[in-house]
Amino acid sequence: MNSPPKQFETKRLHLRKPLLSDAVPIFDQYAQNDEVTKYLTWQPHKNLKETKEFLRRCVNVWKEGSAFPWAIIRKTDQQFLGMIEIVAIDHAGVNVGYVLAKKFWGKGYIPEALKAIINWAFLQEEIFRVWAFCDTENIASAKVLEKAGMQQEGILRRWLKLSNISEIPRDCYSYSIVK
Repeated sequence: MNSPPKQFETKRLHLRKPLLSDAVPIFDQYAQNDEVTKYLTWQPHKNLKETKEFLRRCVNVWKEGSAFPWAIIRKTDQQFLGMIEIVAIDHAGVNVGYVLAKKFWGKGYIPEALKAIINWAFLQEEIFRVWAFCDTENIASAKVLEKAGMQQEGILRRWLKLSNISEIPRDCYSYSIVK
């Protein structure tokens, strides 16, 4: 399988590998926001140092080929919007995750970015499935996945511990699109 491209272009977006210089916009726009991070696996960042550590992780996983994160940039004004990532590539599928600054919610940016990754994935001979999951209470994220063409497969019971909500693993919807 080919490694994912370092960047994607869509009608409105430029997806590129994250840079250490992205720390300030990430921290200011969403990493410290309780509402944005509510359904994520990580705690809101307390300081810029935590955001820089996250970006060093992004650089390292690209080098290792273990995950592939991209910064989501709006083309018209180069505004940093959020991030999207191929979290894992397994035997026949790609697992994706994303985060978007709250002020950009509801504008269709994540479905647009997801479709670019889905299109690349399905050009790979070995990939037959792109999938994601979201907490069963995260209705907005479920709608995002559906707008990207994914279908709900079911509920993954006690699937994920979201420490911003509970220390007990929570149920998640599983979504996928297949070729």
